Amino acid sequence: MAKLSTRDIKRKIQGIKNTQRITKAMKAVSAAKLRKAQIQLQATRPYSEKLYELINDLAMHVDREAHPLLQIREEKNIDYVVVTADRGLAGAFNSNVIKRTLKDIQQFKEEGKNVNLILFGRKAVQFFKNKGFNVVSEYEDIYRDNVNLTFTSQVGAIIAERYIEKKTDAVYIVNNELITTANYETKVRKLFPIEPEIDLEKIDKMVQYNIEPTKEQVLENLLKQYINFQLYRAMVESSTAEHAARMLAMDNATRNAGEAIKRWTVIFNKARQESITTELIDIINAAQAIQ
Repeated sequence: MAKLSTRDIKRKIQGIKNTQRITKAMKAVSAAKLRKAQIQLQATRPYSEKLYELINDLAMHVDREAHPLLQIREEKNIDYVVVTADRGLAGAFNSNVIKRTLKDIQQFKEEGKNVNLILFGRKAVQFFKNKGFNVVSEYEDIYRDNVNLTFTSQVGAIIAERYIEKKTDAVYIVNNELITTANYETKVRKLFPIEPEIDLEKIDKMVQYNIEPTKEQVLENLLKQYINFQLYRAMVESSTAEHAARMLAMDNATRNAGEAIKRWTVIFNKARQESITTELIDIINAAQAIQ
């Protein structure tokens, strides 16, 4: 490696300082977006959990043949909904989801199951597209205008139709979920089929429902809401976790830039001392030559 001049080192330090300013600004932007996303997430989780609880209770009280979305079949074909971000610079945020997806695909294939992918986010599309995976549908730039139920209702209708037409026997969603501001986790949830969780200790206290106007109409509406809102929650969870991950990644990058600036400043000072020493020696030698 060629020895750098003090001018080159100075330019390098300035370049790192410019990068540090960018990462610091990106951290501030992500922190502001995170606060806003957390408010949306706090409003989303209770409704999602209560809706799942209601569907779970209803599934134990009604004939599962009353609606095709309640039917349980042997899992031969699986739809895997992969939720990533549209952008990078968020540490291992996207790679964690991709790694989990690849691991699960391998396991399903070993069990003789066929896996179809439904991709949310540019990073998922870029990784899985044109690599031999069976991609049913793909959606990019989905966070540009914020997460909304209009989008999830359109995708939810496609997923429901595939399940009703028996093109798939199970639907899973994989996404990152925020645990704390400094921590997130990759989770897999089963969207379909809905398999009731029976607590034997509470079975005598289970709520009994009088369904009006008809069981079929109520189930139709509730199941539509269930699909749409579980997809919506997955996107909100992912978006919130993304902001947290990017904030942490940019914070680490800012600190690393600071350390790099310190190291290069030491190198610059040494190079400058060497240059001054060399100039002094040249002056002394010149003076001695004149004498």
